[in-house]
Amino acid sequence: MSKHSQHEAIPPSPLGPIGGQRLYSLDALRGFDMFWIMGAEEIFHTLAEATGSPALQAISNQLTHPAWNGFHFYDLIFPLFLFMAGVATPYSVGRELEKGNGRKKVLQRVIRRGLILVLLGIFHNNGLHIKPLAEIRFGSVLGRIGIAYMFANIIFIYCKRTTQIIWFWALIIGYWLLLKFTSAPGFPIGDLTMEGNFASYLDRSILPGKLYLGIHDPEGLMSTIPAISTGLLGILAGTFLKTSPHKGSRKAFWLAITGVAFIFLALIWNLDFPINKNLWTSSFVCLVGGLSLLLLSLFYYVIDVLGYKKWAFFFKVIGMNSILIYLSGHFINWEYANNGFFQWLGQLTPLLYVPVVMSICYVIVKWAFLYFLYRQKIFLRV
Repeated sequence: MSKHSQHEAIPPSPLGPIGGQRLYSLDALRGFDMFWIMGAEEIFHTLAEATGSPALQAISNQLTHPAWNGFHFYDLIFPLFLFMAGVATPYSVGRELEKGNGRKKVLQRVIRRGLILVLLGIFHNNGLHIKPLAEIRFGSVLGRIGIAYMFANIIFIYCKRTTQIIWFWALIIGYWLLLKFTSAPGFPIGDLTMEGNFASYLDRSILPGKLYLGIHDPEGLMSTIPAISTGLLGILAGTFLKTSPHKGSRKAFWLAITGVAFIFLALIWNLDFPINKNLWTSSFVCLVGGLSLLLLSLFYYVIDVLGYKKWAFFFKVIGMNSILIYLSGHFINWEYANNGFFQWLGQLTPLLYVPVVMSICYVIVKWAFLYFLYRQKIFLRV
């Protein structure tokens, strides 16, 4: 068993320079997260279709989003990324403050990063095209990460840990009460349907441009409020890992225990406030927070505590350029590249399994590109 140091110096993270050492497991977990949306989900969709296996069909179903209420594994990918942005904060923003950089200077950097992510999100949705305002979608995954990351970091910069915990609970409890005692005009109080909930109604009323689903946007403005708590939970977890005097194995244990407690709370809260990614409900915050804590605990224990790092290199390469690979479809024709390199392999494959093989090759092409950038030390930072 290798007893490596718990931290390893590595290049900057997607959300800017860390300013010191950071967790190897954090990049591996981020890469694991992005792996599922850079093509891995299609591998399982095609496998399920080709084999008809009930087990694979169940996995394939987990790699889709529920229509409204409920939870699938695929719902975890987005909040897990935001959670990890929070985990990195004590190692990045915290490090800048420790070096003597004033709060005002650090705040400016945080705001700049947040706004850049919002702009990148608008670009990801709409491309660089001139469109009428009514045809532009402003809500986005990167936009939510930017806004939630920004406000969670502002709370981190100006508040002590106890106050951060108060903010975490105040935001999700306040959001629960807001939706419980309000509704869209013409709907009963506490209505949580897509048409009748107050958050979607407010987005329809104040957001410019178009909403993703016409009457609702899953990355709308109102549901970004509880997403701040997702980032804050990551910050609290990162602070615990960085400052706790416990040994690494003990830290992993307490992260896991806390994760289980959050999942249990989510299941109880779900009885009154359904788990719903579209609305980023408070029960959803607790569920994805608990699962994120469990995954962080596992990756941290295996990689940083036990020192088993080689297996995670595949994911680390992805995690180091996660924002780049997310945006890459706008400037790289991955389907064309995949066919250029591997169409011959598809022609040699039995017809039923051609989609499976080409889906695997699709991920390989993307990973090879990221590996080349990794070797050249080229990383997209915000």
